[in-house]
Amino acid sequence: MQTDSRTGHFLFMNVGHAYDHLFMLLFPTVVLALEKDPLFADSYGGLITLSVYGFIAFGAGAIPSGWLGDRWSRRGMMTVFFIGIGAASIVTGLARTPLELALGLTVIGLFASIYHPVGIAMVASNARRLGRDLGVNGVYGNLGVACAGLSAGYMADTYGWRSAFIVPGVISVVTGLAYAVYTRNLNLDVSKKKTSVRPEGVTMSELKRVFIIMIVVTIFGSVVFQATTVGMPKFFDDRLGDLASSATEVGEWVFVVFTLAAVAQIVVGNLLDKYPLKPVFVWITLGQVPLLVLAASANGPMMLIAAVALMLLVFGNIPISDTIIARYSTDEWRSRVYAIKYVLGLGVSALTVPLLGGIRDATGGFYWLFLLLTLFAAVEAAGALSMPGRKPAPVAAEQPKRHPGDQTYATPRRCSGNR
Repeated sequence: MQTDSRTGHFLFMNVGHAYDHLFMLLFPTVVLALEKDPLFADSYGGLITLSVYGFIAFGAGAIPSGWLGDRWSRRGMMTVFFIGIGAASIVTGLARTPLELALGLTVIGLFASIYHPVGIAMVASNARRLGRDLGVNGVYGNLGVACAGLSAGYMADTYGWRSAFIVPGVISVVTGLAYAVYTRNLNLDVSKKKTSVRPEGVTMSELKRVFIIMIVVTIFGSVVFQATTVGMPKFFDDRLGDLASSATEVGEWVFVVFTLAAVAQIVVGNLLDKYPLKPVFVWITLGQVPLLVLAASANGPMMLIAAVALMLLVFGNIPISDTIIARYSTDEWRSRVYAIKYVLGLGVSALTVPLLGGIRDATGGFYWLFLLLTLFAAVEAAGALSMPGRKPAPVAAEQPKRHPGDQTYATPRRCSGNR
């Protein structure tokens, strides 16, 4: 029963990661349909900017969400996440003005902010193999990214853009109710016993160094991630010509690229369990530089090839940063450390949206955007090169307090650390 409970809950966490990214990236494809709606007709830059406040909420909400997850209930926060983000999406689908649409997207972002500090902390705390489990969880997140373009494009072309928000919203609410029932007898929350933020075997000097590196890498890496995932539908709309002549076809190509690229997280996750973290980190970040240069001028099939290769590395980078936090923080503090990371990354990401639209409207394309992202990827690679080479001591998750009648997970195995 303990193994079944662990597996079932891990599935809910993975589905939640998919939902989180799906809801946040429905709008970039819906925009293609909104450009033709007389109620919302505007330039691409003007419309995509409506989502800025949603991305700000996505980042700003991470710290209170992480704090509530640690001090109140991670299970309770995840229930709020599933039901809240679904209800917010339904309301957004009923918007009648640009202001109402912007407000709806903001509320979606607020509920979406719950997942990363809470859900990923739960995955890390109960992982059998840290790198692999974070990699699998990351694949689900990227499948959410991929399905956002596909589902939004198909629903917008077939039933109207409103259905692109309403249908997945209903599904998420139902999932939230199922999660609440499934976990009602599971004790999923960490002990409230006070522990040090620094795990055993990690010096304060190393912790400070890693923290500074994570700030730099998070800021610059988040811009690259946000620009490529939010901008991909429009990149393909501009660059693929006859290969993508409708929102549905654009969504299909986005789905193909993001789905193929998602496998990188499993590969990288397994590499992190078997090999030292630093060289994996360096090669993943450094490899983005030439691919961004290639994407700056690519068109047609070459754009598809460049996009797949680039997104393999962009997505492959995700489990690395999550693994670093899991190895350099204790379980009692982990949600808050993840929250700090995501509030930085997602806060900067919010600024990427107007940058994306502004460059497109000002230059008529994305050439200069890709060159700017090349510089950011180079800074990220420099941060990876500065990581400590010595492995931290294995970090064990704290065993939750038992309560009579609770089904609890078996004590998680210690993560392997760098070998």
